Amino acid sequence: MAAKFEMYKDKAGKYRFRLKATNGEIIAVGEAYESETACENGIESVKKNAPTAEIVNQIGAGV
Repeated sequence: MAAKFEMYKDKAGKYRFRLKATNGEIIAVGEAYESETACENGIESVKKNAPTAEIVNQIGAGV
C-alpha cells in the first residue's frame, strides 16, 4: 500500500485531510477548510513545500 492523502468532512462540516503512511498510520492532519477545493489546495501545498521544508526544533524553547 502506498502512502495516501484522505479527504473527509469533520463533525462541523469542514473539509480536512490526513496523510497516511504505507502502514496505515496517520502521520499528518491538515487544518479545517471551508471547501473541497481549498482542501485539495492544502494537499497540493504540502506536496509541493514539504520536500524542502526546514525542520525547526522548538522542544524546550518554551513554546
